[in-house]
Amino acid sequence: MRGTADPPAATAPATDTAIAAVLAGRSVRPVFQPVVDLATRAVVGVEALARGPAGTALEFPDALFTAARAAGRLGELDLLCTERALECALAAPVRPPLLFINAEPAVLSQPLSPRLIELAAGGLPFRYVLEFTERALPAAPASLLHIAGVVHQWGNGLALDDVGVDPMSLAFLPVLEPEVIKLDMGLVRNPHAPHTQEVCAVVRAEAARTGAVVLAEGIESDDDLRTARSLGAHWGQGWLFGRPGRIDGGAHRYDSAAAGVLGAPRPDFHQPAGTPFHVAAGHGPVTTGTAETVAAALTRMRETVTGTESAVVVLSRPDTGVPGITADLWQLADRTRSVITLDQPVPGEFAAVVIGPGHGYALCVRPGAAAAFEMVAGEKIPLIAAVARVLLNRHR
Repeated sequence: MRGTADPPAATAPATDTAIAAVLAGRSVRPVFQPVVDLATRAVVGVEALARGPAGTALEFPDALFTAARAAGRLGELDLLCTERALECALAAPVRPPLLFINAEPAVLSQPLSPRLIELAAGGLPFRYVLEFTERALPAAPASLLHIAGVVHQWGNGLALDDVGVDPMSLAFLPVLEPEVIKLDMGLVRNPHAPHTQEVCAVVRAEAARTGAVVLAEGIESDDDLRTARSLGAHWGQGWLFGRPGRIDGGAHRYDSAAAGVLGAPRPDFHQPAGTPFHVAAGHGPVTTGTAETVAAALTRMRETVTGTESAVVVLSRPDTGVPGITADLWQLADRTRSVITLDQPVPGEFAAVVIGPGHGYALCVRPGAAAAFEMVAGEKIPLIAAVARVLLNRHR
């Protein structure tokens, strides 16, 4: 027998009341874990981690966020956690150069709170880095790219968290193009595994292309530190450097130059203007093609997909079609991880990208003179990522 525990319906009101009290009292209690330069051990910033009221059933984040989700108030809690992290960092006797804050992917489309806008838009004496996990990328791509644009508009940066847990995070890495790439602790624990080697090869290539900083999580010993550096990490965090605690509870030796290590903000990068074809034309040559050359490009795209289970297809085909182009979505999909079709197709243009870990293919086509087509196609990551961004911004 299960015993005599109350059914969920009986306990829900108590949980709802507890979450309501947390929100009304703004009683989220952030704790902070140092992020360090692995070469010097200087602290470059801190990551804010949410805690509920001490000594209660909602003290720890799993229970806190589960209860908020059940009560339908996850968005309010997520905003409050961000507000409290910023407030505590502003009130600290010594402010960190960088403040890492997690974003809850399920509520990216919510409006920002007036308090958060007041704190972040008015100018901060440090840069914050908003962390997304791979769960956010396919779930709400347009909302994520909008938030990314706002973060850059306010002078701050982005991080992709838990890289290595799900191959989809590698596929979307060039689309988000974050300033910080965070290696999941599982990679540090298993540095010689084929999966680890594959992930780190893609991450190193992306970091070399964009200037992103690679950060390793879960460093608990000097051996972990050496492993993290061998995997390509320059920054790290873990119990070796400090457990989560009060922001003024440790004698941190902050590296005041840390904020300048991250790339400069790019306010328009994540929401490019123009149609997919116009964006593609800025990254590759426009050629004149026939139905046969378009068919050959589609074949090349299918070959890119085949056997790549972690690849993602993003496609826009107008309802009226483009004369001469017959593209079967499911042929393009093949064995892909995900297929995203635009809710708002681009009139008069066919555009598709395949994005896999460190590789892909992009094709943009529109009618040209007579029976010819204008087309841009290629395998270069900047082209693929740029077309993906403009397509995903149209996906609601």
